[in-house]
Amino acid sequence: MAFLLKCPNCGERSVYEFRFGGEVNPRPASKATSDDWMKYYYLRQNVAGEQDEWWYHHFGCRKWFVAIRDTVTNHVGKTFWQTEANL
Repeated sequence: MAFLLKCPNCGERSVYEFRFGGEVNPRPASKATSDDWMKYYYLRQNVAGEQDEWWYHHFGCRKWFVAIRDTVTNHVGKTFWQTEANL
């Protein structure tokens, strides 16, 4: 079974057209401490199950979007633009 990812702009394509950008991690507030920034850059949840992830359509529209993917089965439940998620 092929691993397909649905770009909100271009539709369903092979995952090989995309680049993984990591899990979605809220950016710290403007008055964040150095410890907050360290957590933002280096610490991840790395859950076994559904997580929000950044994906970049490298060989398509060249846009970033968010996908909700199950890390155990690679099933992608939903993809959407960042503005739709209010991240």
